[in-house]
Order: sequence, then structure tokens, then C-alpha cells
Amino acid sequence: MQHRFRLTRSTDFKRVRNYGKSFAHPLLVLVSLITTDETSRVGVTAGRTLGGAVQRNRAKRLLREVMRPELLSIKPGRDLMLIARQPLLKAEFDELKKAVTGLLRRADLYKD
Repeated sequence: MQHRFRLTRSTDFKRVRNYGKSFAHPLLVLVSLITTDETSRVGVTAGRTLGGAVQRNRAKRLLREVMRPELLSIKPGRDLMLIARQPLLKAEFDELKKAVTGLLRRADLYKD
């Protein structure tokens, strides 16, 4: 995922988490916040309850890879945050892709 499409500052993450609307799935949580930017940005997090650094980094890499092709079809002006949950580590890639697309659809984030 290109750097311009990523949330990087902790203040951005906190703002999305505090003021955004969340959508849950057993594998992950999606938090969406409408912004005034022209592009949509995505941030990925994995808490320590997920496991050690290796497991957390793998979960974040998987989520970034799933989101990469979806970025072009997301409405502009959205900040998204994906929060990994424990079952994500054992899920297949296709199952994770279905979970992310389902959450994006539920959150009405796809362009018409």
C-alpha cells in the first residue's frame, strides 16, 4: 500500500477510533470516519493480545495486502482503521478478503 494511502500518526489513529463508526467481524474490526481529504487513508493495528511481534506484524501485512486492491473502489474522503482480532491468524487469505469486503459493503464505503 502506498504511503499516501496510509494513516501514520498516532493522533490520526486516535481520532478515527474515538469519532469513527465501527463495524465488527470475528476476524477484524473496521472503524470509518468521514474527512475532508480528497483521498481515503487506511491504518492497520494489531494489539498485544494478538500475540508476539511476529504474529502482530504478520496480521498487519495480511490486512494491508487485502486492502491494497480495494483502495481504488473506496469512496474518497474516508479514514479507515482495521483492527486485527485473534482468529485472523488462523484464517485463510480468501476468508480474510471476504471479511474485509463484507465490512466495506456494510459500512457503505464502495463507490456507486
